[in-house]
Formats: sequence, structure tokens, C-alpha cells
Amino acid sequence: MNRKHFLSTLMTAGIGIPATQSLAAMGITGTAPAKEPQIPPYLKPGDIIGITCPAGYINKEEILPSLRMMERWGFNIRIGNTVGMRDYSFGGTDAERTKDLQVMLNDPNVKAIMCGRGGYGTARILDQLDFSRFQHHPKWIIGFSDITALHCHVNRHFGIATLHSKMCNSFPDDFNKAEPIIQDTIMSIYQALTGKKMQYTVPTDANNRKGTARGVLIGGNLSVIQSISGTDSEIDTNGKILFLEEVGEYLYNIDRMLNTLQRSHKLDNLAGLIIGGFNRIKPDDPGEEFGRTVYDIVMEKVKNFKYPVCFNFPSGHQKNNYALKCGMMHTLTVADDKVLLKE
Repeated sequence: MNRKHFLSTLMTAGIGIPATQSLAAMGITGTAPAKEPQIPPYLKPGDIIGITCPAGYINKEEILPSLRMMERWGFNIRIGNTVGMRDYSFGGTDAERTKDLQVMLNDPNVKAIMCGRGGYGTARILDQLDFSRFQHHPKWIIGFSDITALHCHVNRHFGIATLHSKMCNSFPDDFNKAEPIIQDTIMSIYQALTGKKMQYTVPTDANNRKGTARGVLIGGNLSVIQSISGTDSEIDTNGKILFLEEVGEYLYNIDRMLNTLQRSHKLDNLAGLIIGGFNRIKPDDPGEEFGRTVYDIVMEKVKNFKYPVCFNFPSGHQKNNYALKCGMMHTLTVADDKVLLKE
């Protein structure tokens, strides 16, 4: 995506809605949350960011670029015990990953927790975690992909904001030589953690459905969201702006997962829907062609609803994966000439 078409800026004023006008009367879908989302304290120089691996493994050498960058931002880094641990594909055993994340959640000196990488494993340890201290001293949890399970769990039970963004394994070896889009996405993490109000403007897509929505932003990886359906971490979509991304799946499997969301009524009462990157789609087997695009699949599932739908938003398993504050109120405007998402 051309940088000129994608802006991440500080917003200094919110949107005022006259008390005498309802959102519906103004053509805005969505409803106000039952209670205001809880926002962890934003970071200041000298604050500690902990690095842990609740999912896949990463070694100490691989986290060095992220460590150097976050130290340039003025933060101190605490490396968790699971960095460098390995239990096959996991960053340590379930017990080791649980203990390491629990230490980070409990320590009041740790102001943010960045996950080393995604992969798989977060949902395996969720039921063993104690969030009681985290509730009283919330902190930013940072990550995407498999970390979607943690975002959904925290949002459902505690209403505490989290940060959907790149992780340690996505920081470039040499930031100054990195592509501009990679620099921008890495810096969006810093902007979010230090309290900048995020605003993203992206080009329109011919398949978009126009409209304006206001609601709490939630979501992440489609496979993870579908996999935690029916569990204690199940996502609550009522009145929310839902964003979805996916990578490396067959079209029929994308349809199957969205069909599950449709049948479980997770798409019924959305304020709006954001479709991020759906990348590296696997080709159909000869003679087993599915015959539908991602656009077709999504719009078939939401054809009976009127909320706005945005395609190709820069979030997901791709270079242009910008930081998004899950669990916080946002306004989504899908217009003829552009799409605007702002906190």
C-alpha cells in the first residue's frame, strides 16, 4: 500500500453527538457499551515492557531487533524465561508458558507485555491464568495472530483494552534500512503505547458497503476466533466493530469459519465489519474448485444486515499490519472515496 494513502495521526478532539440525536437517527450503526472500556496506563520513558512467549518459541537472538528498538523509544525491557525455551513448536511447556505470563501479569512494575511471536498455544493456557491482579493493575498486552485468544478473553471478561499489533519477530534487523511501510507499522506500536489517538485512512474498495458505525473495536485472526467459539473466551460481538484477518487457508475453510460465526449469530448485531488481510490463500485442488472469492464469501454472510463493511484494511499477516487498540471505542466511516477508522 502506498504510504500517501495510509495515515496514522494524532487526533486531538473526539466526536460530539448531540444528546437529542440518536446514533440511528444520524445513520450510525452500533450502541454505546454498558460500561466504558478500561484503558491501561499509557507508557512513559523508563517503563518496563516484558517479553514472553505464550504461543510459539523464539530465541534470544531473534528478539534483539525489537529489544533495541524499544530501548530507543526509552523503555526498559524484561526478558521472560520462555524466551529461548522450546517444547517442540511451543515456547516452553504449557506450565512454563503459563508461569512466565503469570509473572508478567502480576508484576506491577511491568507496564506492557509483548508476546514474542504467534504460532499456536495461547488458548492452551488461558484457563490456568489468574487475572485478578491484572484487573486491579491493567497493562497493555501486545500481539496478534494466536494472541487473538488472549485479546478476546480479556475483552470478554474484563473490558480492558489490548493492542493488536506486530510482535518481536516482526521488527527489522536494521530499522533505518527497512521499507517505509515496515517503519510505519513498527512506529504505530510506539504511538499506541504512548497514548496517541489512532486514525487510519485507507483507499476505498469496490466491494465495500458504505455507512458509519461507532462501537468497541474487537477481533483478530479468524481461525482463532472460530476455535474459541463455545469456550469461556468466546468473543462477544453485539454492538461491536469486528475486524478479521487470516492467512494460509483454503477458500472453503474461510467459508466454513465464517459460516460458524453466522450460525452462532456473531454477525447479526455488529456495528461494523472490517476485513483485513486474507493472504496466501491456498489454491483449490483440481476438480474441487470452490468458485467463490473472499469478497463473495463475506458478503453472502452479511447480506441481510445493513452495517458498513470494509475490505483490505491494513491489518494481519502482512507488512502493512498497523497497531489497533482492541476494546476501545472507534468510529468507522466507509465512504465512496475512502475508509476512515478513528479512535
